[in-house]
This record gives sequence, structure tokens and C-alpha cells, in this order.
Amino acid sequence: MRRVETFWFDLPVMMTRSLLIVGLAVLLSVAASAQEPVVGELSLVDPAAVGLSPERLERLDAGMQRMVDEGKVAGVVTMLTRDGHLAFVDAAGVQDVETGTPMSVDTIFQIYSMTKPVTGVAMMMLYEEGKWRLNDPVSKYIPEFEHLQVYVGESADGSRMLEPANRSMTLRELMTHSGGFDYGGDDPVGRLYDANNVRDEDEPLQLMIEKLSRLPLRSQPGTDFYYSISVDVQGYLVEKLSGQPFDEFLLTRIFEPLGMDDTAFFVPAGELDRAAQVHRRTASGQLVLAENRDVRTLPPTAAFGGHGLYSTAGDYVRFTQMLLNGGHLDGHRLLSPRSVEMMRTNQLLEEPLQTMQFGSGVGTGRGRGFGLDFSIVMDAAAAGDPLADGSFWWYGAAGTWFWIDPVSNLAFIGMIQNLGPTSGEIRGLSHNLVYQALVH
Repeated sequence: MRRVETFWFDLPVMMTRSLLIVGLAVLLSVAASAQEPVVGELSLVDPAAVGLSPERLERLDAGMQRMVDEGKVAGVVTMLTRDGHLAFVDAAGVQDVETGTPMSVDTIFQIYSMTKPVTGVAMMMLYEEGKWRLNDPVSKYIPEFEHLQVYVGESADGSRMLEPANRSMTLRELMTHSGGFDYGGDDPVGRLYDANNVRDEDEPLQLMIEKLSRLPLRSQPGTDFYYSISVDVQGYLVEKLSGQPFDEFLLTRIFEPLGMDDTAFFVPAGELDRAAQVHRRTASGQLVLAENRDVRTLPPTAAFGGHGLYSTAGDYVRFTQMLLNGGHLDGHRLLSPRSVEMMRTNQLLEEPLQTMQFGSGVGTGRGRGFGLDFSIVMDAAAAGDPLADGSFWWYGAAGTWFWIDPVSNLAFIGMIQNLGPTSGEIRGLSHNLVYQALVH
């Protein structure tokens, strides 16, 4: 296995900060790692020790390299854990097609919407402190949302037709994209969001709330699933319920306890050489740098709950392992097992679940549901995917992706920086190639 073997034998020499975070146990030799592992260490082990075929994992290695060789992605970093241990670590390609800087296990990525599950964990930490309940109206905590209107169409003269919301959306609906919010884009309410610059990183989160209070919902609360600005609103709620700035809460309550040292809403200027650039494919298939996707080097005025984080595969694997462990990692408990179970259980009620299962939004479709800030697999056969029932997952706009499978006790992280449909292709490929290697 070309790259994986390289990491196993050279890791003590080329140790990087991200994998130092993974744990001192990675300093074990190949011979030592082949011994019976101790669950939860996140040490690097022989895949055979945790029920994965080393020979079959070569297909995963080759599949990721093929995506690079065919010019579909500039570079990719992947990590696979099983039974609490790293069983596969791979880096292929480059961070930047213009400079040719090699991709590294230590590369920093813009993870976009993979910020959302982190926000969900922050919300559940406050839930465990008794700060809110699932069926509470959001207006209990954000009074500006007390009297929202709902868009119902246009009149003959082109003016907007509105009606009052039947009730306030609940916290459950806010965390399942079924509260009626939009996300911007080419629909009547989305265009209003864009015209009012609802998500402005140079303005405080309070201004986002004030703008939303003046704009209509796209549907009555609890009637429709629509991927939306809901998690940005959750970031505001974390600030309000905790009394801390959102980014400070994430740093002190999640990132520091988990050892996620390279995860933040910006990349320090001195670390820019580790940051991958976002790419796109031209009509002719050539990879070029995407426009207006510069790496942020200073903290934003507004840290949004729905996007904006930078991270490494080594950092994010610690986050996923915490969830796979039932809320704890390396002596730090963030959540109880029941809270994690709630997050990975479908929370959509029947009407919005129907709209989601017929594909009305990102990452939706038959066999899937939505938990608390995660998409979940309810029926793997209907979904047509090898992920086991009960798996939960999400991904980011530039192609980063992950899933957590409690049935198989594994988690997978993939990091690319490519806009467009290639991200769906590489996600699907990784599903096939991981599960064909799972033999025990």
C-alpha cells in the first residue's frame, strides 16, 4: 500500500502537529502497532488488528490517487478509524495546482458546512446544562422572531404576498432545517436574503438576527425541510445562552479539550503555507484556483455557526471519534451518550421528513433523515449506500466530508478543496472502498 506504508514507517521522522494531536501512541513501530489494540487510543495500528484487510485497503489508497491522476481533484487527505484507532492515513496530490505544494496529512482545509456539526455539539452541551429544550419556541430566546411572516407567492402586480407564521418554529425545527428559513439563492426568499446581505462576516451576529426578523420565511414552520441559515442562528444562540462569543465557546469548550489545535475561523499568517487552496474545474476539465476563496488570516467579526471553520483531517478525526465514543475522548467528556444518540436519531416530523426523502435539499433523499445538525441513514437499502443504518454524516461546500458508523464502530474523514460535482463522486467512491475492506 504505497502511501499508507510510507506513513507507517516514516511517521516518527516526519511527525506533524496534526498527527501529534492524534496521540503519542503513533510513535509505536509497525510491529508494536500490530499487537492487540486498546480501544480509544487513536493510535496508528495495523488494519488487520481492527478487522480491516490491508490488501483491500490498497483499493482505497489507489482510488484516491486515481482521482488526483485523472485531474478531478488537486489533492486529498483521508483518515479511517476503527475501534478507536487510526487504521488508514493517506495524502495524495497537491495543495495548490499553481505552486505544486504537496498535500500533507498536516494540510489545513476550509471545511465550510462541516462547521455545522460542531455547532450542533455546542448546542447540545448547553442543552445538557438545561439552557433549552427541543420543543421550546425559538422566540423564547430570540424575541425578534416572535411575529415572523411567511412568503406565499406574488400578486398580479408582482408584489410579495405574505401571511403570519402559524406559530414560532421550535428548537427541534431550527436544528433540522424545518423551521422555514432560507439560505439565499435563486428563489424569491433567497433573493431577499442576498439583497439584504444577511450573512455578512463583517457585521455582528445580532445584525443577522435583526435582518432575518424583517424578512419572510419560505414556508410555515414544521412543514418543509429546506437546507438553510438555521445553523448560523444556532451560533447566535450559543452566544446568547452561554454568555460567551461563539468562537470563544468553541475554542474553550470543544477545540482545546479535544486537542484540535489547528481548528479556528482563520489561519494564522505564519501557517499559510499549510493551507490548501480551493479549486474548480473549467469547461475543458482543467483544475484552476477558484475565485474569491482566499484563506482568511484574521478572525471575522461574525463567526457563523453554519460555515467558516478551518481544520485538518487530524483535528476533525478527533471530533468524530469523540462522537463515536459517545461524547468523550482522552479523558474529556463533552456530551453524554444519550445526547449523542439524540443527535444521530431522526428528529424530523412526518411532513418535513416526506419533503426531505423526496430530495428537497442538499444531502437528502430516500432512506435518509435528519438528526440534530447531522444527516442520518435511516434505511441503507432505500438510500442505496453501504453506510449502515444509524450512520450520521455531513460535508462541506469545497468537498470535505465525513461519516460516523456506530454499527461498524468506524469513522472516515476526507478532505479536498474542489467546488462542483467531483465532491459527490469522491464521497461515493470512498463509501464503496471503505466497506469492501471491512472483513471482520
